[in-house]
Amino acid sequence: MNWFALYVKSRHEFVTCEDLGRKGIEAFLPQVKKLRRWSDRGQFVDFPLFPGYLFVHTIAQPEQFVNVLRARGAVALVSALPGQPTPVPDEEISSLRIMMESGRELDVMPHVKEGDRVRIKGGPLRGAQGILGKKEGQYVFFVNVDLLGRSIGVKVYSDDMEPF
Repeated sequence: MNWFALYVKSRHEFVTCEDLGRKGIEAFLPQVKKLRRWSDRGQFVDFPLFPGYLFVHTIAQPEQFVNVLRARGAVALVSALPGQPTPVPDEEISSLRIMMESGRELDVMPHVKEGDRVRIKGGPLRGAQGILGKKEGQYVFFVNVDLLGRSIGVKVYSDDMEPF
């Protein structure tokens, strides 16, 4: 038995996870609580940690893959090579479960590292391009003015940026 990442239709993560459970297929949907505000109130709501994805634990056989893909909202198993679903290492799933159970606030990062060029894709800085850095343990978006030999930085949320 291996873990596989399953890509699902937009906003179908919970529906697909429930359908897989009814079929007897173990599914893992990491979730985070986010505060959503309406005009009259605010409430914490569960959201998928990785929108559009969940994990399934199944045998690597074509019949099992077809059974998984027949779940409501399922689109495709994630593959590094076309037609061959790629297993997710057990250590990654175990570590993810530990992080989820810790109760700590989690922050999903695009696959970028300190020093990479990034573009802000949301919020008031949308469209700005710069360098990702760290200051006092927090991610900072830097814009360099090379001619002046100066940089300005602002703390940013990781889900507001993308690699550039």
